[in-house]
Amino acid sequence: MTRKIVTPFFMLLALPLFAQLGGESTYQFLNLVSSPRQAALGGKIITNFDHDVTEALYNPASINYQMNNQLAVNISNYLGGITYGSAAYAYTWDRHVQTFHFGVNYINYGSFDGYDINGNSTGTFKGNEAAISAGYNYNIPFTDFYIGANLKIITSALEQYNSIGGAIDFGAMYINEELDLHAALTVRNIGTQFTTYAGQNEPLPFEVNFGVSQTLEHVPIRWHLTLENLQKWPIGVSNPARATIDLDGNQTQEELSFFNKGLRHLILGAELFPEGGFNVRLGYNFRRAEELRIVDQRNFSGLSVGVGIKLNKMRFSYTHARYTSASNTSFFGLQIDLR
Repeated sequence: MTRKIVTPFFMLLALPLFAQLGGESTYQFLNLVSSPRQAALGGKIITNFDHDVTEALYNPASINYQMNNQLAVNISNYLGGITYGSAAYAYTWDRHVQTFHFGVNYINYGSFDGYDINGNSTGTFKGNEAAISAGYNYNIPFTDFYIGANLKIITSALEQYNSIGGAIDFGAMYINEELDLHAALTVRNIGTQFTTYAGQNEPLPFEVNFGVSQTLEHVPIRWHLTLENLQKWPIGVSNPARATIDLDGNQTQEELSFFNKGLRHLILGAELFPEGGFNVRLGYNFRRAEELRIVDQRNFSGLSVGVGIKLNKMRFSYTHARYTSASNTSFFGLQIDLR
C-alpha cells in the first residue's frame, strides 16, 4: 500500500502567538539542542517517539514506556570554549500511572578576565546556567494523540549577578501507526523570572515549533521536517556585512525575499536504519546556513552529520555540526538501559 503524508496539525500554524528570539530574552540556553541525535538531524527535532529518553527534554509528548529506566548523558564542546550538555532519566510507575521523566540542561560559559571602567584587573569570573525539569505524558483515551508537559526550574549565575526562574513546556503529538507517521507541536518556555539579575524582569525565550516525520515504506530511512520559531515572522534580518556600495558610494542593504524568510524556519533531517543497532543521521538547518553564510565562499554552514551505535545495553552517539569555516561543534552522547 502506498503511504500518504498527512499533516493534521498544519491548521495550528497560524495561531496568533507573541514572539521571542535570540538577543530579546534571557536563559537562551533553554533552546539549544538537547542530544547528538537531535543535533545530527538539524536541531529541534520533536517527532521521535521511541527509546530516546533525551527527546522528552524538547517535547514532553514523546515520553513513553520504551524510555523506562533509560539514563542518558550528553555533552558538547560548543563555540568559543563553551561547554553544555544534558542528562535525562525516565521511570515507568505502572501501566495505569505510566511514565515520569526527569532531566537537566546546563551550560558553562568558562572563565573570563574582569576589568573595571579604568582598565584595572578585577580578577576572573565565571558564568553558568542550568535547568532541572520533570515531565509527564498522557495518551488521550481512544485516540492517537498524546499530550505532555515539562515543569522547569532555572538557575543562572553570571559574574556577580544571579537569577532564578521557572517555565513550562507543552507538547502534543499525533501518531499514525499504519503510515508510521508522527506530527508534533511544542510550545516552550512559558514562564517568568522569580528573581532578576539587577531588578529588571526579562522575558524567557518563548518558542513554538511544529514537526512531522515518517519512515519510508520500502527504504530504512526516516525523514524529518521541522518548522521552528513559528511565533514570529520574519525571524531574519539584513546582514550589514552583505551590504553593497555602488560607484557613487551609495550603500544598499541586503534585501530578504519572502522565500528566504520562509526557508529560515525550515529544518530537514534523515536517519538511515532508524530502528537498527547502527544509525547514520544527516540534517540541514536553513536558518543557521543563511545567517552564517559567507558571500562568495562555500562553507557548508547548517550541515550536520552523526552516527549512533548500540552495544548490548548501551547506545553511543556522535554528531559533527557545521557552523562556520572557523568553528564547528561536536556532540557526544551515551544512553544506558538500566533494566
